[in-house]
Amino acid sequence: MPQSAQPNTQQAALWNDASGKAWVEMQPILDGVLAPLASLVVDAGYPGEGGTVLDIGCGAGATTLAMARRVGNGGRCVGVDISRPLVALATERARAEEVANASFEFGDAQKYAFESGRFDAVVSRFGVMFFDDPVAAFTNIRQAARRGGKLAFVAWRGPRENDFMTTAARAAAPFLPQAPVPDPEAPGQFAFADGARVRRILEASNWSSVKVEQVDVQCQIAERHLMTYATRLGPVGAALREVDQATAEKITAALPAAFAPFVADGKAHFIAACWLVTALA
Repeated sequence: MPQSAQPNTQQAALWNDASGKAWVEMQPILDGVLAPLASLVVDAGYPGEGGTVLDIGCGAGATTLAMARRVGNGGRCVGVDISRPLVALATERARAEEVANASFEFGDAQKYAFESGRFDAVVSRFGVMFFDDPVAAFTNIRQAARRGGKLAFVAWRGPRENDFMTTAARAAAPFLPQAPVPDPEAPGQFAFADGARVRRILEASNWSSVKVEQVDVQCQIAERHLMTYATRLGPVGAALREVDQATAEKITAALPAAFAPFVADGKAHFIAACWLVTALA
């Protein structure tokens, strides 16, 4: 599957540098936090024993590997991601875990030259909210699926419904310059917060039988990993790489109290407020 031109230059730069490296370093922690969402996607997108599956924005490969095990040795699961560091890690994991029917490709799914009609299903765990042109991306992805093939992915609902995910940014805000109001439809974590917009994108991309279902999933992270999680990822992780030491110390000092309401029995517990989106090619 050769790669063609890559339009999402800002995301490519981000995920091939600081963000991609942080996700590589935190892979075991993140896989644990997001495991319930990976299971949800695998169940919704499973095409049956021996099926072929494409995983968009596969990251370090957890969902791809889980689906590859599910479809069995007669099936095949291919993960595609815009981050070279994450693709390299996913490839190594498949080798180390001896999942021979999983493979990984570096590329931008918006313009990737997929083989037409190759896959029985397309899945994604939080990997589809980052396209500059989501209609173009989902049109291209649809061409990779056979007629009647499944689409299943999870995407975050709005930031107000995901208070755990925005806690670090709120705690850091008093110590940082005021940020401009973000475009709610700009590529990023909450780009698919509007479920009606998600439906419009898929219908404009000629997917059929589109369902956008609200799901609230219980997740948790060990308290000992919480500050690493809060300071390495997202806008706070980015800010801490840029600010002076005094500001960084103020931000990190504010975080434990901000997250305290979520912590009990050595773990932080939170609800992942998401959309489970399914459709047919």
